[in-house]
Amino acid sequence: MSSASDSSNPPFEGPEKLLEIWFAPTAADVPQEPSVDGRTGLRLVDRQDWEAMLEIVQCKVLSMDAYLLSESSLFVSPHKLILKTCGTTLNLLGLPRILALAAGVNLPTVHRCFYSRKSFMFPERQSGPHRDWKEEVNYLDKHFSNGAAYTVGKMNGDHWLLYLTNPEDQGPSSPLLSQNGTVPLSVHSDYTIEILMSGLSPSAREPFFNSDLSESADAQTALAHGRDVSSKLGISDIFPPHLTNLDAYSFVPCGYSSNALIRWGEESLETDCPPAAKHHSGEGYYTIHVTPEEGWSYASFECNVPLSVTHTSPSSEAHDAAKMIPTLKELIRRVVSIFQPTRLSLTLFISAEENESAEGELTPVELAQKSFKAALDEIPPSSGLQRFKRTDKINYEFGGYDLAFASFELK
Repeated sequence: MSSASDSSNPPFEGPEKLLEIWFAPTAADVPQEPSVDGRTGLRLVDRQDWEAMLEIVQCKVLSMDAYLLSESSLFVSPHKLILKTCGTTLNLLGLPRILALAAGVNLPTVHRCFYSRKSFMFPERQSGPHRDWKEEVNYLDKHFSNGAAYTVGKMNGDHWLLYLTNPEDQGPSSPLLSQNGTVPLSVHSDYTIEILMSGLSPSAREPFFNSDLSESADAQTALAHGRDVSSKLGISDIFPPHLTNLDAYSFVPCGYSSNALIRWGEESLETDCPPAAKHHSGEGYYTIHVTPEEGWSYASFECNVPLSVTHTSPSSEAHDAAKMIPTLKELIRRVVSIFQPTRLSLTLFISAEENESAEGELTPVELAQKSFKAALDEIPPSSGLQRFKRTDKINYEFGGYDLAFASFELK
C-alpha cells in the first residue's frame, strides 16, 4: 500500500474533470438524417473516431458498453456527450475534435455546454489548460460566447467549479443565492447527483488493492474482477439489479471504475419522483471511480436517475423495496456506507423550465438539502452508520438550472 510520502509512487489525482455537451434539447430534436439502422446524431460516430479524440485527452477505451475508459467514462447519446476523466488527462483539449465529429453528423451547433470539477488535490501536477481554473475558463470562452463560470464553496477548502452556457437565444446564466427558492419539482428534465468522497477508511480502501491481479492480466480478466468486487461490496445493489447493466474494471495494482446503465418504468419509481420521469420508462446511468491509496484516497459517484426526496419509502410496504429505485436519502447512505469517507461534498444539479413555486412550498434544492442532512446526520445510533456534520450548504439558481451543494465531515 502506498503512502503520500512515498516519492516512488507519485500521487494520483482522483477528482475528475466533467465535460457535458448537448447538441439538442432531447434525442427527439436530433435531425433524422443522416441515420443508419435507426441510429442518429452522435450515435453515428464510429468507435475509432471517439478513440482518436480520446488520444488527445490521453486516455483509452477499456470497455464498449458505455465506453469505460482508462481514466474514467464516456457516455454518448444521440443528442449529448458526457466525458469524465481523472488524473492528469487533458479533458478540454478533446473539445475541438468533439465539435468537429458532431458537425459531421449534422449537429453543427451546441445547445448547452457544462464543465465542472472539484478542487484538485495536486493542482501542480496538471498541464495544458487544467493548470488553473482561469485558464480552463479562458479556453472554454474561446469556443463559446455565452459562458459563465462559478466557484461554489470555500476557496480555502473543498469547493466545486462550474462553467455553463445557455442556449444561444438566452443571455448568460445569472445565479442568485436561493433564499426561499423558486423552482417546482414537477418540471425537471435533467437531474445529476454527485457524491465526491475523500479520506476513505482503511477497510473501505482495501478491496480496491487488486493484489490477485497480475500486471499481465488482460482486459476481460480485469472486467471480471471488477464485476466480482462490485458484487462483494454491494455496488451492484445500489440500484435494483434487474434494472442495472453494470460494467466494472479493476486496475493493477489498485483502483476501480464502473459504469452502469439503469432502465426503469413507472413501477420502479417512488410516488414523488419528478413527473417528467414517471410518465414513461427511461434510461439513466451511474458511474463510480475509486483511487484507494493512503494520503489521497478518493471515490466519486455520479448519477442522472431522478430520485425521490421522500425520507421514507411509502411504497416499500406494498412493493418489494429491492425492486424500487432508492430515494435520494437511501442512495446517499448506500454509497457512503461502501466507501466510508471522512469528508464528502454533494452536488445536485437540476433543470427547471419555470421559476415560481407555490408560496410556502420547499424548492427541489431545499428538499435535496433536507435529504442530504437526513442521510448523513439524522441517523439513529442503533443503525451502526457513520454520522457526519454539515460544514457548508449553498443553493444557487441559474438560468434554467438550480444547484444544491453541501459539504460534510465525519463526526
